[in-house]
Amino acid sequence: MTTAFDFSDYCYVFFVWIIATLLVNSFIANFRSNSRRHPPSPPALPIIGHLHLLSARLPTCFEALAKRYGPLMQIRFGSSTFLVVSDISLAKEILKTHDVDFASKYVFGPQHHSIYKDDSFINCPYGTYWRFMKKLCVTRLFAGPQIDRFMHIREQETLKLLKSLIDRSSKGEESDLSMELSALTNNLICRMAMGKKWSENPNLSLEIRNLVREIMGRGAKLGFAEVFGPLKRFDIYGYGKKLREALWSFDGVLEQIMKDYEKNEMKGSGENEERDVMYILLETYRDENAEVKLTREQIKFFFLELFLAGVDTTSAAILWAMTELINHPHVSKKLRAEIESVVGSSRLVKESDVPNLPYLQAVIKETLRIHPPGALLRRQCNQDCKLGGFDLKQGTKILINTYAIMRDPKIWDEPDKYEPERFLNNNNSSDDHQAFEQMGTKGQDFRFLPFGSGRRACIGQPHASIVLHATIGSLIQCFDWKLKDAGKIDVQVVKGYAGAVAHSLVCYPITHFDPFKA
Repeated sequence: MTTAFDFSDYCYVFFVWIIATLLVNSFIANFRSNSRRHPPSPPALPIIGHLHLLSARLPTCFEALAKRYGPLMQIRFGSSTFLVVSDISLAKEILKTHDVDFASKYVFGPQHHSIYKDDSFINCPYGTYWRFMKKLCVTRLFAGPQIDRFMHIREQETLKLLKSLIDRSSKGEESDLSMELSALTNNLICRMAMGKKWSENPNLSLEIRNLVREIMGRGAKLGFAEVFGPLKRFDIYGYGKKLREALWSFDGVLEQIMKDYEKNEMKGSGENEERDVMYILLETYRDENAEVKLTREQIKFFFLELFLAGVDTTSAAILWAMTELINHPHVSKKLRAEIESVVGSSRLVKESDVPNLPYLQAVIKETLRIHPPGALLRRQCNQDCKLGGFDLKQGTKILINTYAIMRDPKIWDEPDKYEPERFLNNNNSSDDHQAFEQMGTKGQDFRFLPFGSGRRACIGQPHASIVLHATIGSLIQCFDWKLKDAGKIDVQVVKGYAGAVAHSLVCYPITHFDPFKA
């Protein structure tokens, strides 16, 4: 007699076994966690942890939870545990007092789908490779002289933007300022990074931009459960596969660009050309005496991180500034009056004018305070230590909520109000607030951390600051801005932990000053 086996019964048993195993592991993890002295934590569910308490906008969600559970709390995304810091004193302890102990970073995203496993510079652990690349960045790639050398690129791309807007203004056409600004920042970075190749193929910027957008789009489709959940490695919906395909496409384009650079070097055609970022990295790659031998994968991923970190964050910051200026016409009017009093009415505002434009600086600072480009700073313990009286194990992952710190009512009067005047000396009433106008963007004052602080602060801050001031100054000097529909722009951010605007800014530019006729 033959016995018939029902395969579905085995599938059911296997499924139950998986769930039971996950529940037991979760119980054991919670038991071990509770047996040690840890920061307070909201009630967690088995397997998913605190995912049920979190909305798509993490900084605001963490801010709300911190009001209930304190400035240092423990949050669990599936099997990943983080400490969330929402207090200026704790942030200072991490970023300054014990900066070396917290100098490592980690990837807060779908690392298991990346084709560049251990090739990151921005997110790599604190060690020999990071120190080598940081030194290379501050001495050659993004040093002051190198940034000054690319001033003509910034001027050319800004004029290209203004010309496009003036053309639309003359035709009475609306402009998608979101797309215009994204193209501006992408072109700037592409020309600084690979100017030699760009001069041969001006469409390179668009090609790179499309590839980076595809990578970001693929990554955005991965939900919390697919990034932090217990079944994250199974790629149930296939989004991870599509992300890897997009990464391989970018890899192929960068590999060809690198070969073209090397071919030109062999011909001796690059000796008198401008040394862009690719040129310097390949020169370092060939250096047999270099402290660290770079790999081709590290160079490719460096460029990907450069575009991911530099394009959308800078364009989003400009977009936020324009959104607030359109929503607050009295601020825009005051800014234009300052520009006209300093620059006059016969030429375009220049980068060299910025030190003499304190209100423009205040507008940028207030924009970065309310809409920080990096709302959550990532750090990781290099060794066992204490923080806020609690024991931290080596490898503990930390998220510093700069969004909450820069909206803390104990520090800022009316923190949700857009008021650039708070950064001007004549608007400060208390001794504590009289230092606001001296706040810079380099993270030395821990009340104001738009670009982070310490060893792992944003290396692109000098470039971003120049672009922000020059671009916003030009857009206000040259145009009035009219919305398609009356009213204010809806101020919302995209899902996730970035600070990008959730919608396109479509408006009519009305020419006030034409620099091409001056």
